[in-house]
Amino acid sequence: MSSTPTWVQLIYLACAVCFILALKGLSSPKHARAGNLLGAVGAIVAVVTVFFAADINHLVPILIAIAVGTVIGVIGARKVLMTQMPQLVALFNGVGGLAAAVVALLELSDRVGHGGEPKFDLAMTAFTILVGTVSFAGSMLTFAKLQELMTSRPVLFPGLPVLFGLAIIGALALAVFVVTDPMVWIGIALGIVGLALGVLLVLPVGGADVPIVISLLNAFTGLTVAAGGYVLGNTVLLVGGTLVGASGTILTKLMAAAMGRSVVNIMFGALKGGSTLGAGTVSDRPVRSAGPEDIAILLEYASKVIVVPGYGLAVAQAQHTLRELVDVLTARGVAVDYAIHPVAGRMPGHMNVLLAEAQVPYEQLKEMDDINSQFKQTDVVLVVGANDVVNPAAKTTPGAPIYGMPILNADEANQIVFLKRSMRPGFAGIENELLFDPKTTLLFGDAKDSLGKLLNAVKAL
Repeated sequence: MSSTPTWVQLIYLACAVCFILALKGLSSPKHARAGNLLGAVGAIVAVVTVFFAADINHLVPILIAIAVGTVIGVIGARKVLMTQMPQLVALFNGVGGLAAAVVALLELSDRVGHGGEPKFDLAMTAFTILVGTVSFAGSMLTFAKLQELMTSRPVLFPGLPVLFGLAIIGALALAVFVVTDPMVWIGIALGIVGLALGVLLVLPVGGADVPIVISLLNAFTGLTVAAGGYVLGNTVLLVGGTLVGASGTILTKLMAAAMGRSVVNIMFGALKGGSTLGAGTVSDRPVRSAGPEDIAILLEYASKVIVVPGYGLAVAQAQHTLRELVDVLTARGVAVDYAIHPVAGRMPGHMNVLLAEAQVPYEQLKEMDDINSQFKQTDVVLVVGANDVVNPAAKTTPGAPIYGMPILNADEANQIVFLKRSMRPGFAGIENELLFDPKTTLLFGDAKDSLGKLLNAVKAL
């Protein structure tokens, strides 16, 4: 770093502080918007600084690439629905890993033949190529699963564990060759093996486990950026990548804990039948259903209501109608809270962001650990588009894909109302016995349409 001007180092330090403060801001919904903007400002300043800090070749193609990327980013941010946000995260994460791997390959080609390269620098180069390509291939596969371009169920075939083990051995051998005898073709071969490893890593993962894998791959990308920053001698890449790697790792562990399983079990559980498989069959068992007028009476005479939002709410884009319904109930003296499960939706914070978009007061959003004890004193639980996060099988059915996962104790309430499109099971692919409980009433239909009818019925009382 001695060749980097002092003023550049100071700017990079300021950008790194922006990233740290941004991460802190993102830990709270109240400060998330400001944190996001602060992180974006830090990234923009870091990129602009590069143009003034060094002589840059091929300036025009670089500017064109930045312009194209900016246009794609702006269009994506404005057009992508909240329901598709996990897929967008997977794409961005994969592209980041591939970019780090390509930069590492270019650095390797520049250094070949010069001799005297520090072994640790070459080790970091090999690490960046391998993990970056693993992250890219794995992220593309998670995108395909979530976008339903392929089955969301685990994909298994005879010999997969053996092939995966051979790929790991081959990757390690090629990484050693990069360090001991650096050549471009070895780096390319390492990248190809990394792509195969990424595919083999994600194929056995299915159902509700896919978002957790996205978080893990995000941590991988962060580590590759950090390693690339070391190779390039760039402080801001080193700090930013380390932050992403560390936060992604912590998030992955927290999500796994919320599922009641280990990361290893999530990644490889399907090999012995332990994954959340998804894509279950539609039940034909009889249930008790009612119209919006009957549900409105239940809500009107309740003193305490808890709303459990899920992915179905996001799909229907019904958050604004739900907030209006809650506002009407609150104005009539009904105490209403939202129970937020850590893995509700398709990514951490999915429900928080969705409800914040509808300007739901943050004070009404209650985390699982804070609200679970209140269900016994609750008159009505309104489950909107959620399923697995209230499924008692997590507590009562050993061998179920979600067994051991902490859930919201909706079954302890006096009355449970489910808003569902059909009897199709949740992402875990198993029946929810709570649907057949005598205390449970179902209101079938699109969540936005059902909530609209329910809102009108409540207003008419």
